[in-house]
Amino acid sequence: MNSYKNPLEERYSSEEMLYNFSPNNKFRNWRKLWIALAEIEKDLGLDISDEQIAQLKEHSDIIDYEKAAVYEKKFRHDVMAHVHTYGDAAPLAKGIIHLGATSAFVGDNTDLIQMRDGLLLIKKQLVNVMKNLADFAIQYKDLPTLGFTHYQPAQLTTVGKRATLWLQSLILDFEELEFFLETLRFRGVKGTTGTAASFLELFNGDYSKVKHLDKELSKRFGFDKVFGVSGQTYDRKIDAKVIALLSNIAQSAHKFTNDLRLLQNLKEIEEPFEKNQIGSSAMAYKRNPMRSERIGALAKFVISLSTSSAMVASTQWFERTLDDSANKRLTIPQAFLAVDAILMIWNNIMNGIVVYENRIQKHIMEELPFMATEYIIMEEVKAGGDRQEIHETIRLHSMEASKKVKEEGKENDLLERILNDHSLKLDKSKLMAVLEPKNFIGFAPIQTEEFIENEVKPILEKYAELIGLKADLKV
Repeated sequence: MNSYKNPLEERYSSEEMLYNFSPNNKFRNWRKLWIALAEIEKDLGLDISDEQIAQLKEHSDIIDYEKAAVYEKKFRHDVMAHVHTYGDAAPLAKGIIHLGATSAFVGDNTDLIQMRDGLLLIKKQLVNVMKNLADFAIQYKDLPTLGFTHYQPAQLTTVGKRATLWLQSLILDFEELEFFLETLRFRGVKGTTGTAASFLELFNGDYSKVKHLDKELSKRFGFDKVFGVSGQTYDRKIDAKVIALLSNIAQSAHKFTNDLRLLQNLKEIEEPFEKNQIGSSAMAYKRNPMRSERIGALAKFVISLSTSSAMVASTQWFERTLDDSANKRLTIPQAFLAVDAILMIWNNIMNGIVVYENRIQKHIMEELPFMATEYIIMEEVKAGGDRQEIHETIRLHSMEASKKVKEEGKENDLLERILNDHSLKLDKSKLMAVLEPKNFIGFAPIQTEEFIENEVKPILEKYAELIGLKADLKV
């Protein structure tokens, strides 16, 4: 308890994402890369034996981290520390480990593997959030609710239609994620400055063998695309792009929680609140939106990281500098871990979200008379009234009703005022029939249905095997 622990590990992120960025996964990938390099080099005619490769495979998963730490302190070089540690474990292969490669061979390729695998985990979380939101949208597609512009009551919408706005943002993020995965390139085998000069010597100037090595190794690690050119490292724009993508997901999540927190204040919709949960240490009655606030906090952190990766990409020198390394170690894993946590919490919220329909109805009826004034004016004109005179009459009644609500804290009596105004020729029974909230929601229900059917359902059907995710919180 005397040293700092990252809360992303202790409190928030999933075991799957934590493993993806763990030392074991990282350094096992290094060893897999070294094994694949040796195997392909052997196939291309280099003097590498089956016994050497067998010994590498035998010790691929057992890593002496204490010895690696001693070597790194000695060499001040993490890759060479692990080359020597691996060589001590597999002495027959010591001389061919990392043959022709540079540090970025294991470092950069592993980073790309972890980013791809991390995005696949994010993809699963996103599909489940979209499924939960889609179910919610369909369930409440017909339930009228106050729409807000500038956080002022506006025309009615429905609870389900509002949920499609959250979904729309996520679909944009999901499309970007799919495109990123489809176009992600492997660094492959490029050499010290990207010229593959060391492989020129190894393969006696046979460029076709260098190209085969590059493409075959990339293929073995699941990458259809490989960088055609690079310096020592892959283009750091990749880091900036992936964190920008994660930032976009965080922005969508934050927007959802902003809305939910406002709705919870109105007591219309509420995130889950467990039986033994405490909202405040002082105020026993409180039901704070803890989950939404946690998403907001994590989202702000992720959004801030996008600036860091952009600065790294823009300030690289020539074929490589090392002022990216420490930054990458911090930003990339933590951005993934935080978004992973955000989506876990979002799924948890949707699994227990509560809608208070009577409260929503109450708020509608407090504002609906004001929204009906345009209809009243039009009906009066149809009955032969003067539009400007009627507008002024309704305006005065509206001002008085508003004064009662705001200054005296009384109920909105606009309808009563209008019904008792004998100068108006409006059919009173017709007016009361019109004041049904569903008459003011436009095409919201069918828009919701069409959106789910046309834009969300194809994604959910395509990735049906990803649906069904446990979304419990650690704390």
